[in-house]
Amino acid sequence: MLSLPILYCKRTSVIVKKCCKMKRFLLLYGSQSGQAQSIAESICQQAHGYGYFADLHCLSETDKYNLKNENDPLVIVVSTTGVGDPPDNAIKFVKEIKLQNLPADCFAHLRYAVLALGDSGYSMFCNCGKTIDKRLQELGAQHFYDTGLADEVTGSEAVVDPWICGLWEALKKENASEVCISLTNGNENCDIKVVANDENVLKLSDINTELQLLTLAETEQPLQNKEVDKQPSEPSLTASVSPLSQSALSVPSLPPAYLEVNFVENTFQESELHPVTSDNAVFQVPVTKAREITRADAVKTALLLELDISETSISYQPGDTFSVVCPNSACEVEELLERLRLTDKRDLCVSLQLKKDTKKRGAQVPLHVPKDNTLHFLLTWCLEIRAIPKKAFLRALVEHTTIASEKRRLQELCSKEGASDFNAYIRDCNTCVLDLLRAFPSCQPPLSILLEHLPKLQARSYSAASSTLYHPGKLHFVFNIVEFPWFSRKGVCTGWLQELVTPLLQNEKTEARIETNLTLFPKMSIFVRESHAFRLPEDHSVPIVMVGPGTGVAPFIGFLQHREELRKQMKDSKFGETWLFFGCRHHDRDYFFREDLERFVENGTLNQLKVCFSRDLPVDGQIQPKYVQDNIVLCSEDIIRILTVERGHIYICGDGKNMAKDVRSAFIEIFVKHCKGDQLDAMNFLAKLKSEGRYLEDVWS
Repeated sequence: MLSLPILYCKRTSVIVKKCCKMKRFLLLYGSQSGQAQSIAESICQQAHGYGYFADLHCLSETDKYNLKNENDPLVIVVSTTGVGDPPDNAIKFVKEIKLQNLPADCFAHLRYAVLALGDSGYSMFCNCGKTIDKRLQELGAQHFYDTGLADEVTGSEAVVDPWICGLWEALKKENASEVCISLTNGNENCDIKVVANDENVLKLSDINTELQLLTLAETEQPLQNKEVDKQPSEPSLTASVSPLSQSALSVPSLPPAYLEVNFVENTFQESELHPVTSDNAVFQVPVTKAREITRADAVKTALLLELDISETSISYQPGDTFSVVCPNSACEVEELLERLRLTDKRDLCVSLQLKKDTKKRGAQVPLHVPKDNTLHFLLTWCLEIRAIPKKAFLRALVEHTTIASEKRRLQELCSKEGASDFNAYIRDCNTCVLDLLRAFPSCQPPLSILLEHLPKLQARSYSAASSTLYHPGKLHFVFNIVEFPWFSRKGVCTGWLQELVTPLLQNEKTEARIETNLTLFPKMSIFVRESHAFRLPEDHSVPIVMVGPGTGVAPFIGFLQHREELRKQMKDSKFGETWLFFGCRHHDRDYFFREDLERFVENGTLNQLKVCFSRDLPVDGQIQPKYVQDNIVLCSEDIIRILTVERGHIYICGDGKNMAKDVRSAFIEIFVKHCKGDQLDAMNFLAKLKSEGRYLEDVWS
């Protein structure tokens, strides 16, 4: 952006008096859900305006770049998935740079910068980006710009936007060149000169030796607020209040359109089609049991499902996770088709190609939009229609909105000045494209806009809640049905799963039995993602402490079933102490697996079971521990003994936003109390446990 006052006028000319040759840098991305790729593409689009050419590639496309011969600056944008794992399309790259036979000066010629995306609700925050950063330095590479760590919890834009702004200055210092720009306002006869290696940087959509911009279209200008009869007293998704409603806006550039959409006759039956899902092998398996494990008056409804995997090659260990391939809500898909005025085209196949005149550099047809599929299929299985819109998406919607007040509000939400409103009414509320179209009736975007901006519909991951030693050929998992009461809707996957297994739930309640023929059961598609960290110790004599409130107890049921069977098979072997800290709201409403846990205690598989109930009233007037961290503090002497003397392992599963942080604080507290150290010593101790693989987390936000 021009760091001088912006002039809005009917006629403005911009002439480049001297233009340098475009400077190249290599831009690589690794992305699981599409966010890192989107950010990298945004950098690529912006680069041209700053006099740079971004050579954009996915990290997996190692045939298109060679770091060993790279002389230009390197920029990497990468996310983290799972428990600190690289995204699927970055695994190969990470493995290659971690090879131990690489010489220490392998990348001494490289100057690089890393933007890492993550979620601080997870213990291994931005781990993939940090791993790449550390390894490149070990191999001799040097930063030309500080590493950025973007946190989804606080809003990744808070780091991403300023990091990208600073990137151009850092690149300029790496390879400075001078560009002199003369701006002439035809109405006011004023000239402004800007030099590229000065602190003022002019952002242009295109740079030529002689470039003239004769007009700034009205649609590119933020609408100036006009007097209205009634100003809202409180801001909302559809309206702002002063000072934002009266402010001039710094609206981002319009992202270049790059897809051309055509409809052709469908030659396939939709039942023959399959969604693009994963590089992992995907299996369709029957759901043979479904049971509510919470009482009807519980705050949340939790279900336990059993899958029959006996006819597949699926294998898993306790601690592994698996992913469910799920569709979008059928009702929402139909509403979206109607709102886009495409109901009559729902069964036609969508044909995509790149616009011949697109200005989007590195444009390609999205890989998650397969060929020869119907519009209905794409909206159902391929696009994340519940995704929280990025600011670039909002900016694109502005161009397809006709009512001035709605247009202005969309501009505010994607502007720099409207950042707090964006967080409050878009990000924090999980607003999706359908919500926006409901809120702004005059907004009528073409299908191409959705295909350009909506990410891939992701499979949802769950922890295995069983052991194949205890349940051969079966896979169990537990989940809460996620509900958004203010939108009157349920989670994409959990709502679909509940609907899928409704007949089984009804049979469970009436004690009816379905025939054993597996073809009669409802089916779902899954794939397994092994966890190489969240596993039981190979040495059975090592004590373990498990912390899993709510559905976080799921993997520990698998742990305990596994140990129960191993104890039967290895009667002469020594097994270490086993502790479980479990918590829920009410003893009689949502105490998951109570009978199983009591059995584990009775047969000696579980030595200590510490349970707390956060919303039950005190018994006999005595204050009871409410949360798992309270019980950890009460058992502090035993916990410290297990960790420091017996070198035990800690496992934590569940909510990463609050529980996991509170549990870490509890461990720090008991270390300070019993080990005669301060808080810094305690934090270093936990870091040491993590590095040794003895403090393991499987948490989510």
